[in-house]
Amino acid sequence: MTTAPAPRPPRQRRERSVTEMLLSIVLALEAILVFFVTLVVYGLKALDPAVAFGGGAALIVVLLIAGRLLRHPWGIWIAWALQVVLLATGILIPLMYFISGCFLAIFIYCFVKGRQIDRQKAAFAAEQSHPGDNS
Repeated sequence: MTTAPAPRPPRQRRERSVTEMLLSIVLALEAILVFFVTLVVYGLKALDPAVAFGGGAALIVVLLIAGRLLRHPWGIWIAWALQVVLLATGILIPLMYFISGCFLAIFIYCFVKGRQIDRQKAAFAAEQSHPGDNS
């Protein structure tokens, strides 16, 4: 008689920082924005359709991948570089200077606020690990 293997314990998920969560949300929203911008570029015939859809698809994929790389410090630098790329789309559609500027403001706010919340969480966790140290 054979025995069934013991069930595996559930895999622990890595705890994501608040900064990582907020910035990944902004990057996902920007990917959705790029989808619609691609359609506008195609509709206005600002670029050849192959270039418009190819470039749009590539930028969407890069934005989504960057959202997954935010756990690394260099991933955050990539996200900042993508904000510049998004601003540069204003060359094709001038209104994108304003729209991507708004997204840049949201990105900056989420970056600053996320870092602030992460520092507060770290301080709270340190305080909880040493409850008797009230110097």
